[in-house]
Amino acid sequence: MRDFRLVSLIGFLVGWLILPTASNLGLKISPGLILLSVLGFSVLAPLLLFAVYYLSRFWPVLRQFGKFCAVGVLNTFIGFSILNLLMYFTGITRGWFYSLFIVAAFLVSATNSYFWNKFWSFQSQTAASSSEFSRFLFFTVIGLLLNNAAASFLNNAIGPLGGIKPIVWANISAALAIAVSFLWNFCSYRFWIFQKPQAQNNNK
Repeated sequence: MRDFRLVSLIGFLVGWLILPTASNLGLKISPGLILLSVLGFSVLAPLLLFAVYYLSRFWPVLRQFGKFCAVGVLNTFIGFSILNLLMYFTGITRGWFYSLFIVAAFLVSATNSYFWNKFWSFQSQTAASSSEFSRFLFFTVIGLLLNNAAASFLNNAIGPLGGIKPIVWANISAALAIAVSFLWNFCSYRFWIFQKPQAQNNNK
Protein backbone atom coordinates (compact mmCIF):
# COMPACT_ATOMS: atom_id res chain seq x y z
CA MET A 1 0.00 0.00 0.00
CA ARG A 2 2.92 2.34 0.67
CA ASP A 3 3.93 2.21 -2.99
CA PHE A 4 0.43 3.15 -4.10
CA ARG A 5 0.23 6.04 -1.64
CA LEU A 6 3.57 7.35 -2.88
CA VAL A 7 2.68 6.98 -6.55
CA SER A 8 -0.62 8.80 -5.86
CA LEU A 9 1.46 11.64 -4.40
CA ILE A 10 3.55 11.62 -7.57
CA GLY A 11 0.37 11.80 -9.65
CA PHE A 12 -0.91 14.69 -7.52
CA LEU A 13 2.33 16.62 -8.01
CA VAL A 14 2.40 15.91 -11.74
CA GLY A 15 -1.17 17.18 -12.01
CA TRP A 16 0.02 20.55 -10.72
CA LEU A 17 3.40 20.62 -12.45
CA ILE A 18 1.95 20.05 -15.90
CA LEU A 19 -0.02 23.29 -15.71
CA PRO A 20 2.83 25.82 -16.29
CA THR A 21 3.85 23.97 -19.46
CA ALA A 22 0.25 23.77 -20.65
CA SER A 23 -0.23 27.48 -19.99
CA ASN A 24 2.98 28.39 -21.81
CA LEU A 25 1.80 26.39 -24.81
CA GLY A 26 -1.35 28.51 -24.99
CA LEU A 27 -3.85 26.33 -23.15
CA LYS A 28 -6.29 28.30 -21.03
CA ILE A 29 -6.03 27.15 -17.42
CA SER A 30 -9.45 27.04 -15.78
CA PRO A 31 -10.46 25.77 -12.33
CA GLY A 32 -12.13 22.81 -14.00
CA LEU A 33 -8.97 21.93 -15.90
CA ILE A 34 -6.90 22.18 -12.71
CA LEU A 35 -9.28 19.85 -10.89
CA LEU A 36 -9.31 17.40 -13.81
CA SER A 37 -5.53 17.40 -14.05
CA VAL A 38 -4.83 16.96 -10.34
CA LEU A 39 -7.52 14.34 -9.69
CA GLY A 40 -6.91 12.59 -13.00
CA PHE A 41 -3.20 12.03 -12.46
CA SER A 42 -3.75 11.18 -8.78
CA VAL A 43 -6.07 8.33 -9.82
CA LEU A 44 -4.27 7.28 -13.01
CA ALA A 45 -0.85 6.83 -11.39
CA PRO A 46 -1.82 4.04 -8.95
CA LEU A 47 -3.88 2.30 -11.64
CA LEU A 48 -0.87 2.18 -13.95
CA LEU A 49 1.38 0.99 -11.13
CA PHE A 50 -1.12 -1.78 -10.33
CA ALA A 51 -0.97 -2.93 -13.97
CA VAL A 52 2.83 -2.89 -13.88
CA TYR A 53 2.89 -4.87 -10.63
CA TYR A 54 0.58 -7.46 -12.18
CA LEU A 55 2.92 -7.84 -15.16
CA SER A 56 5.91 -8.02 -12.82
CA ARG A 57 4.75 -11.52 -11.85
CA PHE A 58 6.08 -12.56 -15.25
CA TRP A 59 8.95 -10.04 -15.56
CA PRO A 60 10.12 -9.14 -12.02
CA VAL A 61 12.29 -6.24 -13.24
CA LEU A 62 9.10 -4.39 -14.21
CA ARG A 63 8.33 -3.74 -10.55
CA GLN A 64 11.45 -1.65 -10.19
CA PHE A 65 11.16 -0.21 -13.68
CA GLY A 66 7.57 0.89 -13.04
CA LYS A 67 8.57 2.92 -9.99
CA PHE A 68 11.51 4.35 -11.91
CA CYS A 69 9.11 5.43 -14.67
CA ALA A 70 6.79 7.10 -12.16
CA VAL A 71 9.71 9.03 -10.68
CA GLY A 72 10.86 9.81 -14.21
CA VAL A 73 7.49 11.37 -15.05
CA LEU A 74 7.69 13.50 -11.91
CA ASN A 75 11.24 14.56 -12.77
CA THR A 76 10.17 15.32 -16.32
CA PHE A 77 7.43 17.72 -15.29
CA ILE A 78 9.60 19.34 -12.65
CA GLY A 79 12.07 20.03 -15.44
CA PHE A 80 9.39 21.19 -17.87
CA SER A 81 7.88 23.50 -15.25
CA ILE A 82 11.24 25.15 -14.59
CA LEU A 83 12.05 25.36 -18.31
CA ASN A 84 8.71 26.94 -19.19
CA LEU A 85 8.76 29.36 -16.27
CA LEU A 86 12.22 30.54 -17.31
CA MET A 87 11.13 30.92 -20.96
CA TYR A 88 7.95 32.71 -19.87
CA PHE A 89 9.68 35.26 -17.65
CA THR A 90 12.60 35.90 -20.05
CA GLY A 91 10.85 35.53 -23.40
CA ILE A 92 13.84 33.45 -24.60
CA THR A 93 13.11 30.21 -26.47
CA ARG A 94 16.35 29.58 -28.42
CA GLY A 95 20.10 30.00 -28.26
CA TRP A 96 22.63 29.65 -25.44
CA PHE A 97 20.24 30.80 -22.75
CA TYR A 98 17.84 28.02 -23.76
CA SER A 99 20.69 25.54 -23.24
CA LEU A 100 21.34 27.05 -19.80
CA PHE A 101 17.64 26.75 -18.98
CA ILE A 102 17.84 23.05 -19.86
CA VAL A 103 20.82 22.66 -17.51
CA ALA A 104 19.00 24.38 -14.62
CA ALA A 105 15.86 22.31 -15.15
CA PHE A 106 17.86 19.10 -15.38
CA LEU A 107 19.87 19.73 -12.21
CA VAL A 108 16.78 20.42 -10.10
CA SER A 109 14.97 17.36 -11.43
CA ALA A 110 18.13 15.25 -10.95
CA THR A 111 18.32 16.21 -7.28
CA ASN A 112 14.72 15.13 -6.86
CA SER A 113 15.55 11.96 -8.77
CA TYR A 114 18.35 11.01 -6.38
CA PHE A 115 16.17 10.85 -3.30
CA TRP A 116 13.13 9.23 -4.91
CA ASN A 117 15.15 6.59 -6.75
CA LYS A 118 17.49 5.80 -3.86
CA PHE A 119 14.83 5.31 -1.21
CA TRP A 120 11.83 4.18 -3.30
CA SER A 121 12.54 2.93 -6.84
CA PHE A 122 15.72 0.98 -6.04
CA GLN A 123 15.25 0.79 -2.25
CA SER A 124 18.93 1.13 -1.50
CA GLN A 125 19.62 -0.07 2.03
CA THR A 126 22.96 1.69 2.32
CA ALA A 127 23.30 5.06 3.99
CA ALA A 128 23.92 8.02 1.73
CA SER A 129 27.65 8.39 1.26
CA SER A 130 30.06 10.63 -0.57
CA SER A 131 31.11 7.76 -2.86
CA GLU A 132 27.52 6.95 -3.81
CA PHE A 133 26.68 10.60 -4.36
CA SER A 134 29.85 11.00 -6.45
CA ARG A 135 28.79 8.09 -8.66
CA PHE A 136 25.34 9.61 -8.93
CA LEU A 137 26.78 12.98 -9.97
CA PHE A 138 29.14 11.36 -12.48
CA PHE A 139 26.46 9.38 -14.28
CA THR A 140 23.93 12.19 -13.95
CA VAL A 141 26.35 14.60 -15.62
CA ILE A 142 26.70 12.13 -18.50
CA GLY A 143 22.91 12.02 -18.67
CA LEU A 144 22.86 15.81 -18.59
CA LEU A 145 25.28 15.98 -21.50
CA LEU A 146 23.20 13.52 -23.51
CA ASN A 147 20.01 15.38 -22.63
CA ASN A 148 21.36 18.86 -23.31
CA ALA A 149 23.14 17.89 -26.52
CA ALA A 150 20.02 16.29 -27.97
CA ALA A 151 17.69 19.12 -26.91
CA SER A 152 20.06 21.86 -28.08
CA PHE A 153 20.70 20.14 -31.41
CA LEU A 154 17.00 19.69 -32.13
CA ASN A 155 16.02 23.19 -31.00
CA ASN A 156 19.01 25.28 -32.09
CA ALA A 157 20.48 23.42 -35.06
CA ILE A 158 17.36 21.97 -36.66
CA GLY A 159 14.82 24.51 -35.43
CA PRO A 160 11.03 24.44 -35.74
CA LEU A 161 9.70 22.22 -38.53
CA GLY A 162 6.49 22.53 -40.47
CA GLY A 163 5.56 25.94 -39.13
CA ILE A 164 5.57 24.79 -35.50
CA LYS A 165 5.76 27.70 -33.06
CA PRO A 166 9.20 28.14 -31.43
CA ILE A 167 7.79 27.67 -27.91
CA VAL A 168 6.13 24.40 -28.97
CA TRP A 169 9.27 23.18 -30.74
CA ALA A 170 11.37 24.00 -27.66
CA ASN A 171 9.16 21.68 -25.60
CA ILE A 172 9.22 18.97 -28.28
CA SER A 173 13.02 19.15 -28.31
CA ALA A 174 13.15 18.79 -24.54
CA ALA A 175 10.75 15.81 -24.63
CA LEU A 176 12.75 13.96 -27.29
CA ALA A 177 15.96 14.62 -25.36
CA ILE A 178 14.46 12.96 -22.30
CA ALA A 179 13.92 9.79 -24.33
CA VAL A 180 17.62 9.80 -25.23
CA SER A 181 18.81 9.89 -21.61
CA PHE A 182 16.03 7.76 -20.08
CA LEU A 183 17.50 4.31 -20.72
CA TRP A 184 20.98 5.51 -19.73
CA ASN A 185 19.66 6.74 -16.38
CA PHE A 186 17.81 3.53 -15.54
CA CYS A 187 20.77 1.27 -16.32
CA SER A 188 23.31 3.43 -14.50
CA TYR A 189 21.09 3.84 -11.42
CA ARG A 190 20.27 0.14 -11.29
CA PHE A 191 23.69 -1.38 -11.87
CA TRP A 192 26.23 1.22 -10.73
CA ILE A 193 24.68 3.56 -8.18
CA PHE A 194 21.86 2.10 -6.08
CA GLN A 195 23.07 -1.48 -5.84
CA LYS A 196 21.70 -3.59 -3.02
CA PRO A 197 24.06 -5.64 -0.88
CA GLN A 198 24.88 -8.99 -2.49
CA ALA A 199 23.46 -10.99 0.39
CA GLN A 200 20.16 -9.15 0.06
CA ASN A 201 20.04 -9.82 -3.69
CA ASN A 202 20.61 -13.52 -3.11
CA ASN A 203 17.63 -13.66 -0.79
CA LYS A 204 15.29 -12.18 -3.36
